[in-house]
Amino acid sequence: MSIVTRPDLAHDPLRVARDLLGSEIASDTPEGTVRLRVVEVEAYRGYDDPASHCYRGRTERNAVMFGPAGHLYVYFVYGMHFCINVVTLTDDEPGAVLLRAGEVLDGVDLARKRRPAARKDTQLADGPAKLAGALGITREHNGTDLTAPGSSIRLLTGTTVDEHDVRTGPRVGVATAQDFPWRLWVAGSPAVSTYRRGGRVRVRDLG
Repeated sequence: MSIVTRPDLAHDPLRVARDLLGSEIASDTPEGTVRLRVVEVEAYRGYDDPASHCYRGRTERNAVMFGPAGHLYVYFVYGMHFCINVVTLTDDEPGAVLLRAGEVLDGVDLARKRRPAARKDTQLADGPAKLAGALGITREHNGTDLTAPGSSIRLLTGTTVDEHDVRTGPRVGVATAQDFPWRLWVAGSPAVSTYRRGGRVRVRDLG
C-alpha cells in the first residue's frame, strides 16, 4: 500500500471517483490515528456542474477546488458538520470528489469516542459528515496535501474494487443536478450511507 500520487488524481472527477473506491485515508491527530477504507464517493465538476461549489466561479471558500489536485477541500454544512473532498483535475480547472462513507480499519476506539451516537462500528463513517468526524477532520485541515508522505492526512492506494461490485446512482443533498449518476459505492458494504433524495441544500449555502 502506497500514497496516492498527484498525477493519479489529476483527472476528471468521475474517473477519480471510481479509482477512489477501495482506497484508504489515514488521519493522524494528537489523540491517535484513524484509518478507513473508502466505500462511497460523489463526483463534482466545476463550471458545467450546477451542483458544484465552483459553478459560479472562484471564491475564498472554494479556492482549494481550483487545484492543484491531491489537496483536501473541507466545507461546513448545516451549520454543524464538516465534509471532505479530494481535489482533482489541474490548476484553475475545478473538480473534486466527496468522500461519502468508509469502513474504519484502524483506530476504531478513537472513532467510537468521536462518534458516540453510532450504535455499531459500521455506522462510524456511514455518511460524509460522520466520515469527517471519525477522522477528526475540521475546517483547519482545508488545503492539506493528501499526497505528501509527511502529511497528517494521507490518501493510500488500498485495494482495487472489482467492477462488478461498483454501483452508481443519483447524488445526495443537492437541489440541482441531483439525478446525475455521479455517486458511486461498493455493493454489499454495510458502511454505505442510506440514500435520501436531496432538495434542501443550495450551492450558495456551501460554496
